Amino acid sequence: MDEQALLERVHTQVANLIGQGAVASYIPALARVDPNQFAFALRRIDGTEAGVGCVDNAFSIQSMSKVFSLSLALQLLGESLWERIGREPSGDPFNSLVQLEHEHGKPRNPFINAGAIAVADRLVSHCADAKQQILEFVSGLLDEPVHYDLEVAASEAAHGSRNAATAHFMRSFGKLDNPVEVVLDVYFHQCALALSCRQMARATAFLCDAGVNPLNGERVLSERQCRRVNALMLTCGTYDVAGEFAFMIGLPCKSGVGGGIIASVPKQMSLCVWSPALGPSGNSMAGTKALELFAAEAGVSVF
Repeated sequence: MDEQALLERVHTQVANLIGQGAVASYIPALARVDPNQFAFALRRIDGTEAGVGCVDNAFSIQSMSKVFSLSLALQLLGESLWERIGREPSGDPFNSLVQLEHEHGKPRNPFINAGAIAVADRLVSHCADAKQQILEFVSGLLDEPVHYDLEVAASEAAHGSRNAATAHFMRSFGKLDNPVEVVLDVYFHQCALALSCRQMARATAFLCDAGVNPLNGERVLSERQCRRVNALMLTCGTYDVAGEFAFMIGLPCKSGVGGGIIASVPKQMSLCVWSPALGPSGNSMAGTKALELFAAEAGVSVF
């Protein structure tokens, strides 16, 4: 398969969707991003790469970072991580407070905001400097330095009232061990990681290679842990439309309100698409369609 030619065809087919929708306006630093951008990158486990569009433009990866924080937490805590975090789809928006009350402060899964805040709390408890360890973890996956977009992190903190409410609510149930402001500082910074599409395809390559980073041969997760992260991406990774993603695309995916979506094709390749304008579910409109077209023509699916 000529992946480069396929990506170019997909780019042409989604051209009329690029810029449709709206950028995430509730975070002012994201509201200023040009919506008329598009990038699609892939990396095969043999090292082959392909890409179209602005694949080297760094962007705020937002909730895609939850894959990295979850993987780091699994490295450090193993199965004990699940004592406070569930593994079921929420069916509600990513920032909903409703289920937390019914379920006594235990988040449904690690990919909704409450779940990622719970993961951040575990990292604070087990790392001397959680923000630095997240940077080192992602840098290690790429074998190159990465950074936080401090403007985005500050913007998140200044407009993060719902996340603060979520964290205080969880702490009231005894589900957070550390001060809310410390946990949220880690969470806001991880969401403000700035990477390009090409970097994201490389950094998530371990997800399609049974937990081994094909860039350097180092094991990131056990094979079992890697399968579980992929399973959670498939069932919980795209907010409250994960079922639609499974139906239309058939791959484990994780999206972010910065407009990025990563996808894993086990034993074959990792994918990242980015286009900042979002649809009603908070997922990139052009990016979602591009993944659907790519998966259909390439014949890749976990089903």
